[in-house]
This record gives sequence, C-alpha cells and structure tokens, in this order.
Amino acid sequence: MFHLVCTWAICFLTTSEEVQKKLYEEINQVFGNGPITPEKIEQLRYCQHVLCETVRTAKLTPVSAQLQDIEGKIDQFIIPRETLVLYALGVVLQDPNTWPSPHKFDPDRFDDELVMKTFSSLGFSGTQECPELRFAYMVTTVLLSVLVKRLHLLSVEGQVIETKYELVTSSREEAWITVSKRY
Repeated sequence: MFHLVCTWAICFLTTSEEVQKKLYEEINQVFGNGPITPEKIEQLRYCQHVLCETVRTAKLTPVSAQLQDIEGKIDQFIIPRETLVLYALGVVLQDPNTWPSPHKFDPDRFDDELVMKTFSSLGFSGTQECPELRFAYMVTTVLLSVLVKRLHLLSVEGQVIETKYELVTSSREEAWITVSKRY
C-alpha cells in the first residue's frame, strides 16, 4: 500500500501546483531546518489531507470489506451486527452527493469534519483505520516532506496517465515526472 500512496500522491502533486505550494509551505513552517520527528509529523495537517484526498481520488482499493460493529439499516433492509459488508469504494468515493466535484483533486475538502467522518467510516482513518494504511501514511509523509522540501515536482508534458482498476489501483503504464531543485 505504501508504494501506491506515494506514487499517486506524487502524481497528483505534479498536476496541482497550488496544492504542492501549500504543502511546501506547511512542511517549511513545521520542520524549518530541523529534523523530521514523529511529533512534527502529526502537525502536518494539510499533508494528511493530501494523503486522504490521494486515497479518495485514486480509489486505491476499489473494494473493501468490514464487519458491522452495530446493527444498521438501509431503507427497509436491516444489516445485522457482525455481518460482513462489502463496500464498492470505487463508486462510494466518487459519489457526487457526498464528494462535490468528485474527480477534482482537492485536499481542502478534508478541512470539513463531516467529510473526515465520512472518510473515517469507510476505514481510512479513525478507529477503523487499516494498520497498513496508517503505516503507509507515516512513511509517505516522511517521503513527501523530504521530496517537496528539496524538489519541485513537475509532470511530463503531454503524458496521459490511464488508470487500471484491479485489486489495487495503478497506472496502466509507467508514469514519469521531472524535478527541479528548490533554492
């Protein structure tokens, strides 16, 4: 999961100059010239939003399963406690009723507590969060902090990235980026 979160985060940052600039400013403000520490990583709120939006937009896992903690109800149907529920995340994470402009990469949408709660209920953060995803977020945060602090990430002109949906989402072919050193 780590390499997918990293790959897609970098891909989205290369195509969103404003997001990359805002992330760069947050990284500089939190770390300055000091070391990367776990305490400082937790202060990177915008970086967390970038990673959540990366997972949502890329639909890293198009399907997930979860045991119901409590009895649920959808219309007239009862979902008993301890029922295995399959989520079509590829659909849920792009639902325009829940996610305005669902195909737009917009980390700022996660400033809203309700959006974060919706995302958490799908197992991407909070008490239901997948332990592997939590580790992927931590490692990706460190990697992005180092990369974005030192390098300006740019897309390759004319490159079109086609998505391949399988057990996990990836690009059909290799995706390339260019970089320039920050001064």
